[in-house]
Amino acid sequence: MSVSPPARRRRLGLPRRVFSQVLLMQLAIAAGVAVLATGLFLAPLGHQLDEQAMRRALAIAETTAENQQIARDLQHTAPSVDGPVQREAERIRKATGAEYVVVMDTRGTRWSHTDPEEVGQHVSTSPKTALAGRKVMEIDTGTLGRSARGKVPLYDADHRIVGAVSVGIAYDSVRAKLIDAIPGLFAYAGGALAAGALAAWLISRRVQRQTRDLAFSDIAALLAEREAMLHGIREGVVALDRVGRIRLLNDEAQRLLGLGDEAVGRSLDEALGEGRTTDVLDGRVTGTDLLTVRGQRVLVANRMPTDDGGAVATLRDRTELEELGRELDSTRGLIDALRAQDHEHANRMHTLLGLLELEMYDDAVEFVGEVVGDHRATAEQVTEKIQDPLLAALLVGKATVAAERGVALWLSDLTHLPDRVVDPRGLVTIVGNLVDNALDAVAATPHARVEVELRAETRTAVLRVRDTGPGVPAGRRDLIFTEGWSTKQPPAHGRRGIGLSLVRRLAERQGGTVAVGEAHGGGAEFTVVLPEALAEPEPALEPALGRVLGAAAGTAAGTGEDEGER
Repeated sequence: MSVSPPARRRRLGLPRRVFSQVLLMQLAIAAGVAVLATGLFLAPLGHQLDEQAMRRALAIAETTAENQQIARDLQHTAPSVDGPVQREAERIRKATGAEYVVVMDTRGTRWSHTDPEEVGQHVSTSPKTALAGRKVMEIDTGTLGRSARGKVPLYDADHRIVGAVSVGIAYDSVRAKLIDAIPGLFAYAGGALAAGALAAWLISRRVQRQTRDLAFSDIAALLAEREAMLHGIREGVVALDRVGRIRLLNDEAQRLLGLGDEAVGRSLDEALGEGRTTDVLDGRVTGTDLLTVRGQRVLVANRMPTDDGGAVATLRDRTELEELGRELDSTRGLIDALRAQDHEHANRMHTLLGLLELEMYDDAVEFVGEVVGDHRATAEQVTEKIQDPLLAALLVGKATVAAERGVALWLSDLTHLPDRVVDPRGLVTIVGNLVDNALDAVAATPHARVEVELRAETRTAVLRVRDTGPGVPAGRRDLIFTEGWSTKQPPAHGRRGIGLSLVRRLAERQGGTVAVGEAHGGGAEFTVVLPEALAEPEPALEPALGRVLGAAAGTAAGTGEDEGER
């Protein structure tokens, strides 16, 4: 027989939901403020009522003292319950509602009092201050109990002090006024508390909607998970507010964009500068999976607006993938070239075999010499003008690929580049992209021709690549250097529109420029100027032609940077 677990007792305490906790806290604050305000109002109210009672008593005393008949009666009659002073004082008391009106002489003897038995007796409190000519307001206790009092001196016609007048207001009436004011005060406090409770409920409902009725612990857990996720994923995340300022950068975004924590709170233009990356993140360029280049990295960006008017952008690093894709394209081009060479080699072998079978030995020797001579002539022509081994090997390989594609690749007569290149790999990337671009542009056109001019002017390298293709319209000559822009179908590995952007970035990184114009006779002409691309000249040495020829003979057909296109 199974024993059911004991029921869990609910522990007393604050509710878990944010809505309930906020409501309770706001109600407690509203109630506390109402109680505090009531207390703060009651405290000065009592003092104010006392002040009013004392001033009223003083005003009655001053009015009584102004009656010169009382001063004369005080001087010429004796104190008596039926005397003129008593009668006048009682008349004033009844008319004003005072508790008592006492007229005394300079010895402190009463000439009037509410209680007739006190007439002729000495006053219970000291009249020295009033007899000295000063007015008195006080709360004191006398024969009739606690009262608010006002005392003034009594002057005769010659302005001599002949006595004093003391008027009292019953303190019970002051307390009654205070008590009478409390219900109204509580009514106002209750109304304010009700209004505060209603406002607290409305605010709590809004908080409930915004927090999805979650508990504080749930929100804290979500924030912890968010921080772990944002800084743990291998994808860059950039959050922007409604005015375009950066409010969040995770670790991957900082790495991809080359920014630090100081970028938070700044606008994209301030943090990144002008460029396509800024335009993509700011939403000025729209679309999905937008390509952009930041430094040497190829990034894919996506931007999603948020409900508060901001946006969240994600960044993926495609640098390695683009490099692999370009290597794949290069490998495919090399395979096609090898396949064509194999086919051409088979044709040549068949021709040679036919000449040998026909016993045309002299013609066979001449045919072999022509074939070998053409290849050697091409290599010698390149290495004679281009003394950097990497660039020479590149152009020899490109010449082979161009020949297989039916394109004539020529070096200009002005070409001459010594072996003093500071960054040969960067220049190889620039030349390879522009040559591949030109080969693609003249493909399937009659009399296709690509001309390369690469020369040195002191320490400046000037590169020109001309083709006989359709050229670049004037309205698109700035657009072709934008990341992601291309007129070609994307390759199997992904996207186009990277090569020319990399060419421009590599040129600008070396302080150079790149421009496109119209070639003489039609087609396009790309010009790249690289200041200080060459090292200082050294004493003349014999060029190592053997090394250059060896490098040219073993070159690959591509550069791995063939993504530049118009």
